[in-house]
Amino acid sequence: MKKSDLAMIVFIASVSVLVAYFIGNSLFGTITTKGEKVKTIAPISTNIVQPDPAIFNKDAINPSVEVQITSSSTGSQ
Repeated sequence: MKKSDLAMIVFIASVSVLVAYFIGNSLFGTITTKGEKVKTIAPISTNIVQPDPAIFNKDAINPSVEVQITSSSTGSQ
C-alpha cells in the first residue's frame, strides 16, 4: 500500500466521522445539563374517609351478585 492510499483512507474516515457526527447531532440534538421540572403528587394519607351515603348505601344494587332473569306470564307481547 502506498502512502497516498493510506492518507486517502485516513481522510475518508475523518470526513465520514464528521458527517456522522453532524447528522447525529441534527437528529438527536445536543445533551443539555439543565434539569427538568416535574409535577409531584401529595403523599398518600393513612386516613380513611367514609364514602358518600348517597352513592354507597345499604340498599344499593350489588353488581357482583348474579341475577337470574326468568320469563313471566305478565310480560308484554
